[in-house]
Amino acid sequence: MTPRRKPEPYLTQAAYNELYKLPGNVRRLLISAIDEIAKNPRPHNSKPLILEGEVTEIRRLRLGKWRILYLLVEERPLILAIRKRPPYDYGDLQNLVDFVDE
Repeated sequence: MTPRRKPEPYLTQAAYNELYKLPGNVRRLLISAIDEIAKNPRPHNSKPLILEGEVTEIRRLRLGKWRILYLLVEERPLILAIRKRPPYDYGDLQNLVDFVDE
């Protein structure tokens, strides 16, 4: 059994747990995308997300039905969450960012 490979950018514990609950083929796709985010934190298919009063740059990368939510800390991605869309509506985005700030 091969050991779990953690992508280069930092993942919150919640994002890491979400990633490794997914089926292998989806996990490989997302790990590849996360590795690409490490090389280019603002890929053309990512979108900035706006939160009132938030100065940290928050971005979303869409991969089919999957969303990778991350923020940039000194140009290094911090993966906040990996979610499936739909039904994900970004309602907990403020909570994810607040958790990191604590």
